[in-house]
Amino acid sequence: MFIGLYNKSIILTYIGVALAVTGIYFSFVPNIRYAMLCLAISGVCDLFDGMVARRCKRNEEEKLFGVEIDSLADMMGFVALPIAVCCGMGLTKWYNVAIYIAYTLAAISRLGYFNIVAKSSATDSPVKHYTGLPVTFAALIFTTAWFLSFILSDSIFAAFYSLVMLIVALLFVLKIKVPKPRGIAYVFLGLIAIVVCCAIIFAG
Repeated sequence: MFIGLYNKSIILTYIGVALAVTGIYFSFVPNIRYAMLCLAISGVCDLFDGMVARRCKRNEEEKLFGVEIDSLADMMGFVALPIAVCCGMGLTKWYNVAIYIAYTLAAISRLGYFNIVAKSSATDSPVKHYTGLPVTFAALIFTTAWFLSFILSDSIFAAFYSLVMLIVALLFVLKIKVPKPRGIAYVFLGLIAIVVCCAIIFAG
């Protein structure tokens, strides 16, 4: 009846997208605190959606659909949303736009490369490491960097946050190996996410 392949393996991915859209809304209201909260929770959804998908019975077509949906969701949650948050914080000068373009191009390149690797994999087992910084890491990096807005002057924070975005963009496309979370690492990252979310709620 509808285009697409829908099963429980993509539920978390879709929740992450819904949070990303909500975060974009909060960015332009603006309510940056809630936008950051949406970014953090969206990161949690992405952290665990792969684990959930691997535990679900899927045919090859559903696996390929999941790969595509995951990357499109990442573009919403960790590219469009962070840029919207920056605009909501007033980072709208010409050089900010240039940074947003560079950041987006780097993220697209990273995700396109990931899709090629994922599709060429002969097994459904998780890989041991990523090549380049996963786009998902933007959720933790940007939410953590945002806390400095409470102690830095507006001009210094604007410069700092812009620099962070440039560095993250570079890390997306550098040929570096980043360990993939496995086992207890998921628990550890989950606890960090809870701490970050609580800190966002009670910050300031």
